[in-house]
Amino acid sequence: MRNALLDNLTRLNQTRSNRLEITVMMDWRLNDSASMTGINTVIIRPEHDIAEEFSRLVRQCDLVWPIAPEFDGILQNLCQMVESIGKILLTSPATAVAIAGNKLKTYERLNQHHIAAVPTRIFDDDYSPGEWMVKPVDGVGCADSYVLSTRQDFERMATQKGHDCMDAGGRAMQGAIAEYVIQPHLQGAKNSLSCLFKQGRGWLVSANLQRFELIQQQYHLTGIVVNHHPDLGRYQPLIDKIARALPELWGYVGIDLIESDHDCMAATAPVSLAAFPPSMEVRSGGTMPRTGEIESRLERRSRVMQGAIADDCMDAGGRAMQGAIAETWVLEINPRLTTSFVGIYDALGINIAEAVLQLVHGEPILNPAYNRPITVQAQQESHAS
Repeated sequence: MRNALLDNLTRLNQTRSNRLEITVMMDWRLNDSASMTGINTVIIRPEHDIAEEFSRLVRQCDLVWPIAPEFDGILQNLCQMVESIGKILLTSPATAVAIAGNKLKTYERLNQHHIAAVPTRIFDDDYSPGEWMVKPVDGVGCADSYVLSTRQDFERMATQKGHDCMDAGGRAMQGAIAEYVIQPHLQGAKNSLSCLFKQGRGWLVSANLQRFELIQQQYHLTGIVVNHHPDLGRYQPLIDKIARALPELWGYVGIDLIESDHDCMAATAPVSLAAFPPSMEVRSGGTMPRTGEIESRLERRSRVMQGAIADDCMDAGGRAMQGAIAETWVLEINPRLTTSFVGIYDALGINIAEAVLQLVHGEPILNPAYNRPITVQAQQESHAS
């Protein structure tokens, strides 16, 4: 991601009369991983205080683009530091990261705005039949995420995470299992959207297909086909809704989706409730809707969709066609650069760095030079959509 961003900025400099002076703060272990010709580099070694060095460099710059994970508040704190110093932040502000970087808060915000999102609640060891995903509430990608399907899986996960939250004296620390959330393991295509946001507006750049392997109860991202869905019209209404629900979002944002297909010839069948067992009922202080509420919402949504589905499944002569209708669920919102970003220039010829700089004073100009799918091979250790 860092290298792709530097490539974007270098290309931009080749077309500008007033060139950008680029400074990169870099971990010493990554010192030889990219060409830094014409770029100022500041190497951070173990003896350095990262926060102090970052603060010092921010004060020397006009614009700042942090690349960091959401977990442990890392990205949020960096964004807050840039804002407090009074420099221009080229990503979503700390207030947006506080919501989008937390899976439970993201679900709650989307649910409040009637946007279909994968139901999410705090994990506990109460077993429920079915398949479930358990993941850190602020985790990045697939790191430390597991598929659970048996009572033993639940007990093992609860025991493991409980031990992870013990202090040196073996006493439970506050927020033990509360740092993990549980979601139904929904089946369907795992897609992502690369977008730009500003003040309640959203621009869709590309729709991407994510490929995974499930190994020992964990998903591993193997690759992403950037611009896999060249027809973006089907997703823009969703982006518009998310922009209104999270007007704090700014700049590049990645959105993870799960899409399940329903056959046109069976369009009047009720929406399946298999993924929402009775035990998903909320406990005191929680926000997960009860099973009856979920069932009612899905049935209402199914009835509302009937007209649209019926229309979509008719040919020009009004005859029923056989085909697929996608039910789309928002899984996560990533308020930062994502793996898909790496392939956007090669897929579309769009310079995201240039578009984000345009956002500072106006609207982005998104004119694709070409339109083709590009496959990005993922690093095995993590998934960043």
